Amino acid sequence: MPDLHETPERIIAPVPRITIQAFCETQEAAAMIEAACLDRRMQKAHTKVQMGGGPAAVEAYRHAPTPNVIVIETQGAKSRPLECLDSLAEVCDEGTKVIIIGHVNDVLLYRQFLQRGVSDYLMAPVDPVALIQAVSDLFSAPGAKPVGRTIAVIGAKGGNGASTIAHNLAWTIARGQGTATVIADLDIAFGTAGLNFNQDPPQGIAEAVFAPDRLDANLLERLLSKCSDNLSLLSAPAILDRTTDLSEPAFDHLIDLLRAAVPCLILDVPHQWSAWTKRVLISADEILVVAAPELASLRNTKNLLTLLQQGRPNDARPRIILNTVGVPKRPEISAGEFAKALDAPLTASIPFDAALFGTAANNGQMIAEIQPGAKATEVFAELAARLTGRPEARRSRSNLFEPILSKFTRRKAS
Repeated sequence: MPDLHETPERIIAPVPRITIQAFCETQEAAAMIEAACLDRRMQKAHTKVQMGGGPAAVEAYRHAPTPNVIVIETQGAKSRPLECLDSLAEVCDEGTKVIIIGHVNDVLLYRQFLQRGVSDYLMAPVDPVALIQAVSDLFSAPGAKPVGRTIAVIGAKGGNGASTIAHNLAWTIARGQGTATVIADLDIAFGTAGLNFNQDPPQGIAEAVFAPDRLDANLLERLLSKCSDNLSLLSAPAILDRTTDLSEPAFDHLIDLLRAAVPCLILDVPHQWSAWTKRVLISADEILVVAAPELASLRNTKNLLTLLQQGRPNDARPRIILNTVGVPKRPEISAGEFAKALDAPLTASIPFDAALFGTAANNGQMIAEIQPGAKATEVFAELAARLTGRPEARRSRSNLFEPILSKFTRRKAS
């Protein structure tokens, strides 16, 4: 199976809340556009697909306003594409963008399309992701900052250590990869990010979610607490003065603002199943499922993979992290059997180390701060490199964690 993970250098921004109408000449093109409409990046767009090609488009808009984007399939000269475009220009509203799906690889024809104001020309057969990319690019301002990458981390079962992995991964991406990163704790009632980073900010994610009308870039900046040069935290209040029966799009605006602010956003998703958790997962660029080597985790992981594959047909499967491997005297499902049962490879296995992880949790520190040479530290470094698309900083462990070691050396010398 090909690697469908988007490269971090080229992430497709979600299509904004627009209207798209497509006029196809073949059933193949119509089916492709219908498939594109189901993609997570198109969830805000309203799309209508019909047959008839260019002539049908001209007829449709003689007495009706045009949408934000018109997609027209043309099979070549017999479709009279240039005549149709000239006629469409007479009825087209200002600001409407046109994308042509063509079956002829002709530079001259392409230039004539551009002269008539066509926004893009796609050669059939077109992949759904290519169409989404074309529509997304129409609404990305030239010179705009690239949209940030969202990585959602969820446990297949409560207590699997998903939050610990999310926090350490965010810290490693920020420190080891030098990438500006935000860790957002979405568990409003019971979140642990503040504890794990030894932070107690007066405001956090609750102010963003419960007052969405007030949320803008300036307020968001005040809600973020700085953990290090490249890492900021959007913490959960972890109080029970109100319930969190949130609506399905509760986190949409917040995530959009965060994507525009930083190149990497780690979402610590609580182990619960609701409309909003499902939406957050399906909308993420990358998903990490954290499982333990036991039967309930295996069953839940399998169910998650099935549902997410249905909701994300144009994305790779989530990455699977097997955590707390090797607990003494505990019967476990081996990594090989776990992967075989899922028919999916494991991205990483993290060995059980109660002393190391317990010390880090109680001190409000990350694993690499406690033990730079630990196996778990290496796993987080490898995972951070894969998720950011950058080579792992393996020049030497002393170089990778030089700030930590030099601080320790100075403290010891004093």
